[in-house]
Amino acid sequence: MGWFARRKKKNNGTLDRASDNVDQRHLTEFIKSRTGVEAYIEPRTTVTETTVMLIAHDGEWTRRRVDGPSGAFALGQKHSIPVYEVAKTGYPQRKRDFDKRRKLERQRRT
Repeated sequence: MGWFARRKKKNNGTLDRASDNVDQRHLTEFIKSRTGVEAYIEPRTTVTETTVMLIAHDGEWTRRRVDGPSGAFALGQKHSIPVYEVAKTGYPQRKRDFDKRRKLERQRRT
């Protein structure tokens, strides 16, 4: 038996784990500690479950698993934040700007 033969897919068809309470707590803390947060649903793939990326007003972001698109919409409704499907809208420019700033900061440190 080879290494890869030992790895079994979960019943949901991905190799990823499902969303759990730790994920939900992290998302809630991010929403409560930042302003202007928006949620972007990232679709399920063969490797990962559905995830949601939360993006704050300054472009800071975090990503965690959710229980499908309905879980992301429920999170948005619970915390009164807008929810978008990234496949339809793409990511906002402020996220790309934030990533660019972080990359420059890392380069300066080295």
